[in-house]
Amino acid sequence: MKFEEKFEGTGSLVEKCQPYLDQIHQANGKPVANGKAEAYVRQEVNGKSNVFNKSLNTYTWEEIQRHNQEADQWLVIDRKVYNVTDWADKHPGGHRVLNHYAGEDATDAFRAMHLDLDIVKLYLKPLLIGELAPEEPSQERNKSPQLVADFQELHRTLKAMNMFSANMGFFFIHLAQILILEVLAWLILLHFGNGWTVTIFISFLLTVSQAQSSFLQHDVGHLSMFKKSKWNHLMQKFVMCHLKGLSANWWNYRHFQHHVKPNIYPKDPDIDVGPLFLLGDSQPVKYGKKKIKYIDYEKQHLYFYMVGLPLLMPIYFNLQSMQVMYLRKYWVDIAWVSSFYIRYFITFGPFYGIFGTVLLIFFVKFLESPWIGYVTQMSHIPMKMSGEENRDWLSTQVLATCNIEQSFFNDWFTGHLNFQIEHHLFPTMPRHNYHKVSPLVKSLCAKHGLQYVSKPMLKAFGDIVRALKKSAALWMDAYYE
Repeated sequence: MKFEEKFEGTGSLVEKCQPYLDQIHQANGKPVANGKAEAYVRQEVNGKSNVFNKSLNTYTWEEIQRHNQEADQWLVIDRKVYNVTDWADKHPGGHRVLNHYAGEDATDAFRAMHLDLDIVKLYLKPLLIGELAPEEPSQERNKSPQLVADFQELHRTLKAMNMFSANMGFFFIHLAQILILEVLAWLILLHFGNGWTVTIFISFLLTVSQAQSSFLQHDVGHLSMFKKSKWNHLMQKFVMCHLKGLSANWWNYRHFQHHVKPNIYPKDPDIDVGPLFLLGDSQPVKYGKKKIKYIDYEKQHLYFYMVGLPLLMPIYFNLQSMQVMYLRKYWVDIAWVSSFYIRYFITFGPFYGIFGTVLLIFFVKFLESPWIGYVTQMSHIPMKMSGEENRDWLSTQVLATCNIEQSFFNDWFTGHLNFQIEHHLFPTMPRHNYHKVSPLVKSLCAKHGLQYVSKPMLKAFGDIVRALKKSAALWMDAYYE
């Protein structure tokens, strides 16, 4: 597959999907005429249409599980069966997210990833082809009905507690922090000039600003701040593209895949980092048995420090974002990202010149990179990695993530991603509520025998290296046997 085929646009769901509402299809394949498709779909949802009053086809799990290919994708939500094959390419979250759940029950993933279910459900009705047969369980037989029911009850409880409602003041304070750091760096440079000491100090301020922008963008990207998606869409462009200089569409598509199938090969792009690194238990053995040695993987924990941490942001993410924007023709993102560089050249160009400003941008991203690298990897690399095992949502997320102990500094330093378990279970929950729901999640895990892992931050940093060493040892055993 060509690189450019791997990424899809995301952005605002309403903006992206509106063109398709005008010619949305009924179950019998006949398009709706006269441009009133949205009203038609709402009519269907309200039960005013005769199309779905007829008896639905019924299917067994065995039949549904056969439709798990890219060219033939069925999935189940609340016991209803949907054929999403043709819709996948229009899906604002990217076609791969749907494909990752083809042939499976996607109920909890669907609820977790969408903030406004009323809007999203408008697009489900035309895709409806049937329902589970009455004798079939609501989930696949390998899943625990009680565990799934308990998690869904917890989700309903948290909604009743308004845990998915954002405190706008909290997020605007964080935005103000970022903007103040940016302005302060410019004022110091304006007052003291561009000496080495001043340059190092303003680089530090800009690094903090960039890291905190990453965390704020992460919040906005999960639609946790604004109920009106057009405002969220605009805010994400501002934070991700203008403040950070990266494509919002690229990040969304990549990150949503990570959330729906974390630490699962080959569905999670965050762990598909071969041939540079071999992660988990299975990938190193696979490479070893095939006698693959692109790099001396025995030393991968060392070049994680030398290459992985410092070059994640300035090289890997930066170049990938630019390549995807160009190949996928994300013109809006290109315009917004251009504003990031224009702002830097206007602000710092008079002091450092064009080449010096480019070096400043690279240096700031170089300093930010270990910060973001540690925060994003410490909760995943040491945890379970596997192929597709079709687990329930709770087990999938808890086995692949761990928490870092709470403190004021840890919360700020990680952008509250020290609560990765809660974040993965409830991606649209604003981060200031994670600590409130943590005891309930921990209790549910204990009830069902799932290990709820929480550790000190420094131990979590060290566990990354220990996990890389363990994977390297597995590769060596298989390679030299």
